[in-house]
Amino acid sequence: MARADSNQIAKSSPFKAWATNHLRTLIASLGNMTRQPASSFMTIAVIAIALALPAGLFVLLNNASNISIGWDNSAQISVFLKADVTERQADNLMAKLRLYDEIDQVSLINKDQALKEFKKISGFGNAIEALGGNPLPHVLTIQPVVDANRPDKIRHLIKQLNQHKQIELAQLDLQWVKRLFAMLEIAQRSIWVIASLLGIAVLLVVGNTIRLDIQNHREEIEVTKLIGGTDAFIRRPFLYMGLWYGIGGGVFAWFLTMLSISLIDNAVEHLASLYNSGFQLRGLSFSEAMSMIGLSCFLGLSGSWIAVGRHLSEIEPS
Repeated sequence: MARADSNQIAKSSPFKAWATNHLRTLIASLGNMTRQPASSFMTIAVIAIALALPAGLFVLLNNASNISIGWDNSAQISVFLKADVTERQADNLMAKLRLYDEIDQVSLINKDQALKEFKKISGFGNAIEALGGNPLPHVLTIQPVVDANRPDKIRHLIKQLNQHKQIELAQLDLQWVKRLFAMLEIAQRSIWVIASLLGIAVLLVVGNTIRLDIQNHREEIEVTKLIGGTDAFIRRPFLYMGLWYGIGGGVFAWFLTMLSISLIDNAVEHLASLYNSGFQLRGLSFSEAMSMIGLSCFLGLSGSWIAVGRHLSEIEPS
């Protein structure tokens, strides 16, 4: 039993030694950063700003997308009846249209009611009264059955409606929604382009910082190589330093993003209240924040790896 325990300890000792060495290097690299607080903070701040900008744009775009959820299913067909169609005929037509499989709901806007609302909204009440009659027709509003796999059904329905003898014009009020989604798609792609460019900038910033740190420790690296230190051993603290830069930059970027949202949240709530809406800005979720911090760590580690791989090979003991 004692021999088994000793064998298990012997087997686990190399892993413990490896883990202890990495932990010491991790803590030592953080200590090296704290001994240069100004330069370390500037590097972290640059990383944070570079990440916070696309993150903030992502939050705004995500909120805009949340507002528009369901709008693509809110297609409405406005059917303008001919001027000589009476209200009774409009009711009969509405009853027939409700039998269509492609139609979900139909409602009638009486021309007298429409005229009253138009006078109230437009302010041209006196001018309209001078016409001596009601120039507006009866209007039917149709909610079609939306089938994402068969968008041609709505176009076919509109064609059918326009061929009806009592209908002057049928048109789909969805063009503005299509334009909105097109603009949101352009904005999304723009954010990806900006994020990619700023990600490259983070790699360059971290790489340049690590390069300067390598130059500052040039003599120490030469001595370490002279006594037999491997490149992996020398590379390790610089990689961990890049990792710390990534962690600090990611956390600071999250803080800047949430601070920016809180600064404009009151203004957005005031604007929403003017439209009788309870909309509130949504910030980064926990998974999104962790993804941003993880991306920051990856960029910091990658930037330091590139810099160390390029400049460490140039240093050899003389």
